[in-house]
Amino acid sequence: LKEYIKGDNIDINVDIIHEDDDILVVNKPPFLTVHDAPSVKEHTLVDWLKYKQISLSTISGEERHGIVHRLDKQTSGCLVVAKNNKAHESLSKQLESRCMGRYYLAIIDSPLKDDCIIEKPIDRNPANRLKMGIVENGRYAKSAFKKLCLSKNMKEELIAIKLFTGRTHQIRVHLSSLNRHILGDSLYGFKSQNDTISRVYLHAFLLYLIHPTTNQLVYFKAPLFDDMNNYLFENFDKEYLHEILFKDDFIINSFDFLDKRL
Repeated sequence: LKEYIKGDNIDINVDIIHEDDDILVVNKPPFLTVHDAPSVKEHTLVDWLKYKQISLSTISGEERHGIVHRLDKQTSGCLVVAKNNKAHESLSKQLESRCMGRYYLAIIDSPLKDDCIIEKPIDRNPANRLKMGIVENGRYAKSAFKKLCLSKNMKEELIAIKLFTGRTHQIRVHLSSLNRHILGDSLYGFKSQNDTISRVYLHAFLLYLIHPTTNQLVYFKAPLFDDMNNYLFENFDKEYLHEILFKDDFIINSFDFLDKRL
């Protein structure tokens, strides 16, 4: 049934940020699922990769060829694909040791009181299986949140996030524990006043990793998609946004406060 629904014509636009013999880095669009699952009826990123005949690692199995890590369907941004098994093994080890990671951007419905680090365990929410939650005996999770820019009406805020672990819905759950929510995230509590926000405004802006062959630390940046980008430039200070989004190392340097707390 699924193959019949999908068909053979894969009409998906995915921007390639970087490609070499070992890795492919893409800017995953919102609403694109990374890999197949029983509930997935539409085309996935893996379908697109195979359609483009891109060499992919096979370690993760048929449905997840090339996939080392994932992003939620509504989340956009940087995602690295392994083109061979050697690269896949290297990237997997980096994920475990946190040599590889991402800096995220999000727009939240109420400003944070301060830059902060949240260390709260996460597991499946016993009251709602669709959600994750702060659970006493859950898996260890650690996130750092950095205030970047207030909206013109002072009610919303652009923040940056650095993860030290990679739990499902980690950013959304840790923000919810602060009674803050990403715009568009109705699952964890954001209540939209209109229908103009159609997805969670969360974007993996920067990806860093050690290249599997050169052993050099490399960074990749994924431009924002029009929906989130337009919302920011309509509701936030344009001059400061340009500094945040286009100045090299701005996001990375903004987490200097971590050095004093770690």
